[in-house]
Amino acid sequence: MPTLQELENRAKILRSHAHRLGFGMVGISKAERMDEEARHLEMWLNKNHHGKMSYMENHFEKRINPTLLVPGSKSVITLAYNYFTNEKQEDETAPKISKYAYGKDYHFIIKNKLKELLAILNEEIGEINGRCFVDSAPVLERDWAKRSGVGWIGKNTLLIHPKKGSYFFLAELIVDMELATDNPIKDYCGTCTKCIDACPTDAISPSGYIMDGSKCISYLTIELKENIPEEFKGHFENWMFGCDICQDVCPWNRFSEKHNEAEFNPHPDLLKMKKKDWLEITEEVFREVFRKSPVKRTKYHGLKRNINFLQ
Repeated sequence: MPTLQELENRAKILRSHAHRLGFGMVGISKAERMDEEARHLEMWLNKNHHGKMSYMENHFEKRINPTLLVPGSKSVITLAYNYFTNEKQEDETAPKISKYAYGKDYHFIIKNKLKELLAILNEEIGEINGRCFVDSAPVLERDWAKRSGVGWIGKNTLLIHPKKGSYFFLAELIVDMELATDNPIKDYCGTCTKCIDACPTDAISPSGYIMDGSKCISYLTIELKENIPEEFKGHFENWMFGCDICQDVCPWNRFSEKHNEAEFNPHPDLLKMKKKDWLEITEEVFREVFRKSPVKRTKYHGLKRNINFLQ
């Protein structure tokens, strides 16, 4: 049985290497079944807030119990990786793309860093068995981040940190090693309703903290593979891939700082493209501008669908 000092030393080593690899925040929770979160997830699914994302219904028990996902797991390590940038598309009339998709696909970049971190921990702490996750399995990443004090879940349902805002990716290491754990932090949303008021499709509930995913512009432009329902015509505020509205209006994002990840920098042509360029985009240009980009998820025809819907 490791002593508290040993658990804290392990956590210190973890944080040191995680920060060196570019992770801005690290939080640690005990790997255990999430009973309260399970109830919230069940209610959310029962209201069909997941829309056509049927995969959200799969592996329910694994989603709320990491010991089923990674047998023998003792700790869930949450890591946050900043992607904020002040760079913007030059043509203000051009269809808009979410900041997270400016550069190369974060899944691969962060996954490689997680694997490197796990290898280092094996060398410095001792043999650790575990798995790395970046949106790649049924993991309730925001709930784990909340449990370990990386931030609170805001009224826009995104994780917010009081000194770093919300423009960061979340990733997890679920491991079979015990570590000193962290505590949740306070919810600082207060009486603010800026995200609720600003959402053009009313995807956020009037009191906040519940997102109807089937109304979210990010869902409609990325996850939905069918035709976009006509009821949303004229409500996209020119977003063609993803949406940053509820983050852009959040007062806590005044503390966001530019990322240091070269792989997240946009393709040289991306921010220069004018509205006309987007309307006339060819599959060849799509492949060049979005090579290794998360935008490839929509495929060329999906992006064209989104652009045409805005007209």
